[in-house]
Amino acid sequence: MNITFLGTGTSQGVPVIGCTCEVCRSLDFRDKRLRTSLHIQQQDTSIVIDTGPDFRMQMLQNKIPRLDAVVYTHEHKDHTAGLDDIRPYNFKQQTDIPLFGTPQVLNQIKAEFSYIFAKNQYPGIPRVKLREISNLPFEVMGINFTPIQVMHHKLPVFGFRIGDFTYITDANFIPPLEIEKIKGTKTLVLNALQIKPHISHFTLEEALAFIEEIQPEKAYLTHISHKLGLHQTVQSNLPDNVALAFDGLQIST
Repeated sequence: MNITFLGTGTSQGVPVIGCTCEVCRSLDFRDKRLRTSLHIQQQDTSIVIDTGPDFRMQMLQNKIPRLDAVVYTHEHKDHTAGLDDIRPYNFKQQTDIPLFGTPQVLNQIKAEFSYIFAKNQYPGIPRVKLREISNLPFEVMGINFTPIQVMHHKLPVFGFRIGDFTYITDANFIPPLEIEKIKGTKTLVLNALQIKPHISHFTLEEALAFIEEIQPEKAYLTHISHKLGLHQTVQSNLPDNVALAFDGLQIST
C-alpha cells in the first residue's frame, strides 16, 4: 500500500498573504502546508481521506489520475470543502464516486452541497453515492478499514486503521477501548498542532507521549500549524522513529 500526504497543515497553518512569521517566510518546501488529507493507493484502487479546500490543487500536484472513493474523518469544512472538485473524475471515469462517512458527516455534506442532491439536478454536478459508516469495520474497494473514534474537543472524529497503518487527525483524546485498536500498528500518523495547549488538538508533547505508549516502528506528525515552528527545527528534536510529515511525502506500508 502506497500512502501520499496530500496535505499536512491546518487553516492556521497554510501560507497567508502578508504574513511575516518565520514559517511563511521559509524557503523550505516542507513548510508550505495545505489542509490535511491523505491518498491511499493499493494496486489499482485509489482512495482519498478528506477533501479539504485544497483538494483540487493537491490532486493536480500529486498527479493522481483516478479516484475510486472518499472516506471522511469528520464534517469540518477544512476536511470537506473541496468535494465539488471530484467532478473531473466523474467525467473521466463515467461513474459515481462513493463517499464514506458517519450519518452526521453525510448530513452535513447534504446540507453544504444541497445542489448535488436536488430533485431537479443541474447537468455536470458531482455524482456521488453516500455510504454510511459507524464505529465498526467496513470495506472500501477491497480495502478493510477499522474506525477509531477519537475526540476533537466534544466532537467525535474517526481515525482509521488499515492493516498495520493507522491515521488519526483532529484529536485531543483517545478513549482506552479505541487505543486497543491501535496497539500493534507499525506505522502511526497522528496530529500535533502546536507547542502550547489547545482545546481540540494534541500538542507536540502530547502526540509524542502517545507515540511512546503505542511504540510503532515509525510515526509521522500531521495537522501542523505555523505555531509548531519550522520543519527543520522541529524535526531535529524528534525521536529517531518520529518524522514531521510534509505535503507530498510518500511512504509504503
